[in-house]
Amino acid sequence: MPDCTRHDARVPETLVAIPGTGSDANYVRRAFGPAAEHLGLTLVAADPTTDLVEGYRRLLAEVAATRGPLLVGGVSIGAAIALEWALHHPCAGVWAALPAWTGDPAAAPASWSAVATARALATDGLEPTIAAMAASSPAWLAAELSRSWRALHPGLVDQLRAAAAFRSPGLAEIATLGAPLAITAAVDDPVHPLDVARGWAAAAPRSALTEVTLAEWGADPAVLGFGCARGWLSLR
Repeated sequence: MPDCTRHDARVPETLVAIPGTGSDANYVRRAFGPAAEHLGLTLVAADPTTDLVEGYRRLLAEVAATRGPLLVGGVSIGAAIALEWALHHPCAGVWAALPAWTGDPAAAPASWSAVATARALATDGLEPTIAAMAASSPAWLAAELSRSWRALHPGLVDQLRAAAAFRSPGLAEIATLGAPLAITAAVDDPVHPLDVARGWAAAAPRSALTEVTLAEWGADPAVLGFGCARGWLSLR
Protein backbone atom coordinates (compact mmCIF):
# COMPACT_ATOMS: atom_id res chain seq x y z
CA MET A 1 0.00 0.00 0.00
CA PRO A 2 1.42 3.45 -0.87
CA ASP A 3 2.33 5.89 1.88
CA CYS A 4 -0.58 8.27 1.46
CA THR A 5 -0.77 9.79 4.92
CA ARG A 6 2.00 12.38 5.02
CA HIS A 7 1.20 16.09 4.91
CA ASP A 8 4.00 18.64 4.79
CA ALA A 9 2.75 21.36 7.12
CA ARG A 10 5.58 23.77 6.38
CA VAL A 11 4.68 26.93 4.48
CA PRO A 12 5.15 26.14 0.78
CA GLU A 13 7.09 28.43 -1.50
CA THR A 14 6.56 26.63 -4.83
CA LEU A 15 3.60 25.46 -6.88
CA VAL A 16 4.24 22.93 -9.65
CA ALA A 17 1.39 23.05 -12.18
CA ILE A 18 0.81 20.43 -14.90
CA PRO A 19 -1.23 21.16 -18.05
CA GLY A 20 -4.12 19.18 -19.40
CA THR A 21 -4.10 16.94 -22.45
CA GLY A 22 -2.98 18.82 -25.55
CA SER A 23 -2.06 21.86 -23.48
CA ASP A 24 1.22 23.32 -22.27
CA ALA A 25 3.08 25.50 -19.80
CA ASN A 26 1.82 28.64 -21.54
CA TYR A 27 -1.72 27.83 -20.45
CA VAL A 28 -1.00 26.74 -16.87
CA ARG A 29 0.92 29.98 -16.35
CA ARG A 30 -2.26 31.87 -17.18
CA ALA A 31 -4.47 29.50 -15.18
CA PHE A 32 -2.36 29.29 -12.02
CA GLY A 33 0.12 32.15 -12.30
CA PRO A 34 -2.07 34.99 -10.99
CA ALA A 35 -3.11 33.03 -7.89
CA ALA A 36 0.46 31.89 -7.27
CA GLU A 37 1.70 35.48 -7.53
CA HIS A 38 -1.04 36.67 -5.17
CA LEU A 39 0.12 34.15 -2.54
CA GLY A 40 3.82 34.82 -3.10
CA LEU A 41 4.47 31.38 -4.59
CA THR A 42 7.02 30.53 -7.25
CA LEU A 43 5.21 28.83 -10.12
CA VAL A 44 6.90 25.99 -11.99
CA ALA A 45 4.77 25.45 -15.10
CA ALA A 46 5.34 22.05 -16.71
CA ASP A 47 5.61 21.44 -20.43
CA PRO A 48 4.76 17.99 -21.86
CA THR A 49 7.60 15.73 -22.95
CA THR A 50 7.66 12.72 -25.26
CA ASP A 51 7.21 10.37 -22.28
CA LEU A 52 4.29 12.40 -20.99
CA VAL A 53 3.44 10.97 -17.56
CA GLU A 54 6.97 9.93 -16.61
CA GLY A 55 8.21 13.35 -17.65
CA TYR A 56 5.84 15.04 -15.24
CA ARG A 57 6.77 12.63 -12.46
CA ARG A 58 10.45 13.38 -13.00
CA LEU A 59 9.83 17.10 -12.88
CA LEU A 60 7.92 16.80 -9.60
CA ALA A 61 10.74 14.76 -8.07
CA GLU A 62 13.39 17.21 -9.26
CA VAL A 63 11.58 20.28 -7.94
CA ALA A 64 10.74 18.61 -4.63
CA ALA A 65 14.41 17.73 -4.12
CA THR A 66 15.57 21.33 -4.46
CA ARG A 67 12.70 23.60 -3.42
CA GLY A 68 11.33 22.17 -0.20
CA PRO A 69 7.61 21.74 0.52
CA LEU A 70 5.47 21.84 -2.61
CA LEU A 71 1.99 22.63 -3.65
CA VAL A 72 1.17 20.50 -6.69
CA GLY A 73 -1.63 20.99 -9.13
CA GLY A 74 -2.83 20.89 -12.67
CA VAL A 75 -5.66 20.89 -15.15
CA SER A 76 -7.52 17.74 -16.21
CA ILE A 77 -4.96 14.92 -16.47
CA GLY A 78 -2.49 17.33 -14.87
CA ALA A 79 -4.69 17.40 -11.78
CA ALA A 80 -4.74 13.59 -11.69
CA ILE A 81 -0.96 13.30 -12.01
CA ALA A 82 -0.49 15.90 -9.25
CA LEU A 83 -2.92 14.00 -7.02
CA GLU A 84 -1.14 10.72 -7.70
CA TRP A 85 2.18 12.29 -6.70
CA ALA A 86 0.71 13.72 -3.49
CA LEU A 87 -0.47 10.24 -2.49
CA HIS A 88 3.15 9.07 -2.43
CA HIS A 89 5.08 12.12 -1.20
CA PRO A 90 4.90 14.77 1.53
CA CYS A 91 2.92 17.64 0.10
CA ALA A 92 1.50 20.96 1.26
CA GLY A 93 -1.63 20.65 -0.85
CA VAL A 94 -3.14 19.73 -4.22
CA TRP A 95 -4.79 22.24 -6.57
CA ALA A 96 -6.95 20.19 -8.94
CA ALA A 97 -8.68 22.04 -11.78
CA LEU A 98 -11.23 20.24 -13.95
CA PRO A 99 -10.56 16.61 -12.95
CA ALA A 100 -11.55 14.40 -15.86
CA TRP A 101 -11.96 10.87 -14.50
CA THR A 102 -11.46 8.60 -11.52
CA GLY A 103 -9.60 5.30 -11.83
CA ASP A 104 -9.94 3.57 -15.21
CA PRO A 105 -10.17 6.04 -18.13
CA ALA A 106 -12.17 3.68 -20.38
CA ALA A 107 -15.54 5.38 -19.84
CA ALA A 108 -14.28 8.97 -19.61
CA PRO A 109 -15.31 11.55 -22.24
CA ALA A 110 -11.89 13.25 -21.97
CA SER A 111 -10.14 9.96 -22.74
CA TRP A 112 -12.41 9.30 -25.71
CA SER A 113 -11.73 12.83 -27.00
CA ALA A 114 -7.97 12.37 -26.71
CA VAL A 115 -8.09 9.05 -28.58
CA ALA A 116 -10.28 10.52 -31.34
CA THR A 117 -8.02 13.56 -31.72
CA ALA A 118 -4.90 11.39 -31.91
CA ARG A 119 -6.53 9.27 -34.59
CA ALA A 120 -7.57 12.32 -36.60
CA LEU A 121 -4.08 13.82 -36.37
CA ALA A 122 -2.54 10.56 -37.57
CA THR A 123 -4.91 10.15 -40.50
CA ASP A 124 -5.92 13.69 -41.54
CA GLY A 125 -3.03 15.84 -40.39
CA LEU A 126 -2.74 18.83 -38.09
CA GLU A 127 -4.56 21.63 -39.88
CA PRO A 128 -7.65 19.61 -40.93
CA THR A 129 -7.93 18.32 -37.34
CA ILE A 130 -7.69 21.84 -35.97
CA ALA A 131 -10.35 23.01 -38.41
CA ALA A 132 -12.73 20.23 -37.38
CA MET A 133 -12.15 20.96 -33.68
CA ALA A 134 -12.70 24.68 -34.14
CA ALA A 135 -15.97 24.11 -35.99
CA SER A 136 -17.50 22.39 -32.96
CA SER A 137 -15.90 24.36 -30.10
CA PRO A 138 -16.49 27.71 -28.40
CA ALA A 139 -14.32 30.41 -29.92
CA TRP A 140 -12.09 30.78 -26.85
CA LEU A 141 -11.43 27.03 -26.67
CA ALA A 142 -10.80 26.77 -30.42
CA ALA A 143 -8.24 29.58 -30.21
CA GLU A 144 -6.48 28.03 -27.22
CA LEU A 145 -6.28 24.51 -28.63
CA SER A 146 -5.25 25.76 -32.08
CA ARG A 147 -2.31 27.53 -30.45
CA SER A 148 -1.22 24.66 -28.20
CA TRP A 149 -1.72 21.88 -30.77
CA ARG A 150 0.46 23.73 -33.27
CA ALA A 151 3.09 24.28 -30.58
CA LEU A 152 3.12 20.62 -29.52
CA HIS A 153 2.92 18.95 -32.94
CA PRO A 154 4.27 16.44 -34.01
CA GLY A 155 4.69 14.97 -30.52
CA LEU A 156 1.05 15.68 -29.79
CA VAL A 157 -0.22 12.32 -31.08
CA ASP A 158 1.85 10.30 -28.62
CA GLN A 159 1.01 12.70 -25.80
CA LEU A 160 -2.71 12.33 -26.43
CA ARG A 161 -2.47 8.54 -26.49
CA ALA A 162 -0.47 8.47 -23.26
CA ALA A 163 -2.94 10.77 -21.54
CA ALA A 164 -5.92 8.72 -22.67
CA ALA A 165 -4.44 5.58 -21.09
CA PHE A 166 -3.54 7.13 -17.71
CA ARG A 167 -5.18 5.54 -14.69
CA SER A 168 -6.23 8.27 -12.28
CA PRO A 169 -6.29 7.57 -8.52
CA GLY A 170 -9.42 5.78 -7.38
CA LEU A 171 -11.75 6.94 -4.64
CA ALA A 172 -10.28 4.50 -2.11
CA GLU A 173 -6.83 5.96 -2.78
CA ILE A 174 -8.09 9.53 -2.55
CA ALA A 175 -9.60 8.68 0.84
CA THR A 176 -6.06 8.20 2.21
CA LEU A 177 -4.76 11.58 1.02
CA GLY A 178 -2.92 13.41 3.78
CA ALA A 179 -2.67 16.78 2.03
CA PRO A 180 -5.60 19.18 1.60
CA LEU A 181 -7.29 18.91 -1.78
CA ALA A 182 -8.68 22.05 -3.42
CA ILE A 183 -10.72 21.54 -6.58
CA THR A 184 -12.17 23.90 -9.18
CA ALA A 185 -14.70 22.40 -11.59
CA ALA A 186 -17.07 23.70 -14.24
CA VAL A 187 -20.72 22.87 -13.67
CA ASP A 188 -21.52 22.63 -17.40
CA ASP A 189 -18.41 20.98 -18.86
CA PRO A 190 -19.26 17.61 -20.46
CA VAL A 191 -15.58 16.68 -20.96
CA HIS A 192 -14.71 17.20 -17.28
CA PRO A 193 -17.91 16.05 -15.55
CA LEU A 194 -18.84 17.79 -12.32
CA ASP A 195 -19.60 14.43 -10.75
CA VAL A 196 -15.90 13.53 -10.98
CA ALA A 197 -14.91 16.63 -9.02
CA ARG A 198 -17.64 16.04 -6.46
CA GLY A 199 -16.51 12.44 -6.08
CA TRP A 200 -12.92 13.49 -5.44
CA ALA A 201 -14.07 16.09 -2.91
CA ALA A 202 -16.29 13.63 -1.07
CA ALA A 203 -13.55 10.99 -0.91
CA ALA A 204 -10.71 13.20 0.35
CA PRO A 205 -10.39 13.67 4.13
CA ARG A 206 -9.91 17.44 3.67
CA SER A 207 -11.27 19.08 0.56
CA ALA A 208 -12.87 22.19 -0.84
CA LEU A 209 -14.72 22.41 -4.15
CA THR A 210 -15.25 25.63 -6.10
CA GLU A 211 -17.75 25.49 -8.95
CA VAL A 212 -17.57 27.83 -11.96
CA THR A 213 -19.17 27.92 -15.39
CA LEU A 214 -17.64 27.31 -18.80
CA ALA A 215 -18.26 30.96 -19.64
CA GLU A 216 -16.36 32.13 -16.55
CA TRP A 217 -13.48 29.77 -17.27
CA GLY A 218 -13.37 30.75 -20.94
CA ALA A 219 -13.34 34.46 -20.15
CA ASP A 220 -10.45 34.14 -17.70
CA PRO A 221 -8.42 30.96 -17.13
CA ALA A 222 -7.16 32.43 -13.85
CA VAL A 223 -10.51 31.53 -12.24
CA LEU A 224 -9.18 27.96 -12.08
CA GLY A 225 -6.18 28.92 -9.98
CA PHE A 226 -8.01 31.40 -7.78
CA GLY A 227 -10.75 28.85 -7.08
CA CYS A 228 -8.14 26.34 -5.95
CA ALA A 229 -6.26 28.96 -3.94
CA ARG A 230 -9.34 30.01 -2.01
CA GLY A 231 -10.23 26.40 -1.31
CA TRP A 232 -6.71 25.57 -0.16
CA LEU A 233 -6.56 28.58 2.16
CA SER A 234 -9.85 27.53 3.74
CA LEU A 235 -8.35 24.12 4.61
CA ARG A 236 -5.13 25.32 6.27
